[in-house]
Amino acid sequence: MSTIAVSSEGPDLDARVDPRFGRAAVFIVLDPHTMVFDYIDNGASQIRAQGAGIQAAEIVADAGAKTVLTGFVGPKAFKALRAAGVGVVQKVDGLTVREAAIRFASGMLPLDQAPSHRQARR
Repeated sequence: MSTIAVSSEGPDLDARVDPRFGRAAVFIVLDPHTMVFDYIDNGASQIRAQGAGIQAAEIVADAGAKTVLTGFVGPKAFKALRAAGVGVVQKVDGLTVREAAIRFASGMLPLDQAPSHRQARR
């Protein structure tokens, strides 16, 4: 299984998935089978006027993630992720990072083919 990145509200597996991909506080980068993880602080995105999603896409791609789990990815960030070969799973906000990773590893979370709308829930 490939490395995944999860947008997170905190630096550990029990933090909630951050619904905002580009403006997520942290990205947890992990192997969903071993749950060995590291985190990347994304705090600088909070001050960006625009382009936070594209910058976040570069961060997770550079970290070696092959899939992103998050709540919502905007159209530009979605396109940047796909161009970098990173799959996207949206609408997992409301779960912890651990719960999202377990669901992904068990095949319960399919890849999305297009950006979602913020209001949509899974």
